[in-house]
Amino acid sequence: MAVMSALKDRLRTDLTASIKGRDEVRSSTLRMLLTAITNAEVAGKQQVELSDDDIVGVLSTEAKKRREAATAFEDGGRHEMAEKERAELAVLVDYLPAQLGEAEIAEIVTRAIEQTGAAGEGMRAMGKVMGVVQPQVKGKADGGAVAAEVRRQLGA
Repeated sequence: MAVMSALKDRLRTDLTASIKGRDEVRSSTLRMLLTAITNAEVAGKQQVELSDDDIVGVLSTEAKKRREAATAFEDGGRHEMAEKERAELAVLVDYLPAQLGEAEIAEIVTRAIEQTGAAGEGMRAMGKVMGVVQPQVKGKADGGAVAAEVRRQLGA
C-alpha cells in the first residue's frame, strides 16, 4: 500500500480535533469529505490510494456542489439550508489551494493561447487551449470562470 497522503492525514487529524472540540459543522463536513475520498478510492476495478492532487480534485468537486446547492436553496427561499451549505463550503475552502484571481487566470490563458498558436483560430481552438490551461489551474480556479476567460480571449 502506498504512503498515506499528507492532506488525507491532515483531514483525519482535524476531524478528531473538531469532534473533541464539539464543532458539529466542521466534524460533519470532514466526515462527508473523508467518505467522498474513500468512495473515490474504491471506485473502479481496484482500490487505489489517492494522491494529494487527487484529493484536491475531490475537494473541488465537493466545494462546487456546496456552492450550487447554496444558490439553489437561496433561490428556493430556504435560507437556513443555504446557510448550512455555505458553512460546509467555508470548511472545504480551508483545505483547497489558494484560488487564482481573474488577472492570474487571464495571464495563464494568454500564455496558453500563445503556446498553442491558437490566436487566429477562434472557438475551434477552445479544446486545445483548455487542454493546456486545465492542468495549471486544477483545484485553484472554477472551471466555468476559466472557460469563460478562454472564450473571451478567443473572441467568441
